[in-house]
Amino acid sequence: MERTGADADRGFDMPTLIETEYTGEVVWLGHVPKGNSIRSGPRAGLTLNFDGVDGERHQGVTAGSCVRVRNLHPEGTEVANVRQLSILSQEELDATAAEMGMEALDPSYLGASMVVRGIPDFTHIPPSSRLQGPDGCTLVADMENRPCVYPGREVDADSPGHGPKFKPAATGRRGITAWVQRPGALKLGDEIRLFIPDQRAWAP
Repeated sequence: MERTGADADRGFDMPTLIETEYTGEVVWLGHVPKGNSIRSGPRAGLTLNFDGVDGERHQGVTAGSCVRVRNLHPEGTEVANVRQLSILSQEELDATAAEMGMEALDPSYLGASMVVRGIPDFTHIPPSSRLQGPDGCTLVADMENRPCVYPGREVDADSPGHGPKFKPAATGRRGITAWVQRPGALKLGDEIRLFIPDQRAWAP
């Protein structure tokens, strides 16, 4: 139905997300079992529901708030779960590994859900960007995932001496957290399309 008047003036018929020229290839998928370790195990494919991945450590429509939002909520407060997935860039992983003096950095150490190749400056795609798979599965970028000490401990367990180098080397390259907007499935080799919000930068 064609909109007229005030609705048309407000641009209700215009998409608020722009498809970019960039696509990424899914080159790694992982599953973090429930427990104390953040280490993920590789998978050939993942089925994603509104609450994330079945049996995964970060599964849930809601979750207890973490230290990253402690200026908003006391730690452990039940909030919407926008950290269902941890997504990284292969190019940024390679750069982090090189700075750490390692030949490669296994995504499992970082508790990765997915690694993509081909999207530049991936860690800094705008919050609320969408990543869409071939079957329509759509993931919403929450924000940059800041590096912490836990992946360094996993690295150090297998490569002693390299773990303490992780946090400084991964700064600005740690990828994003994301949540499932539309369920679906992803498998290795899939192409994902990047959509970004159609709005200017905040200028207070």
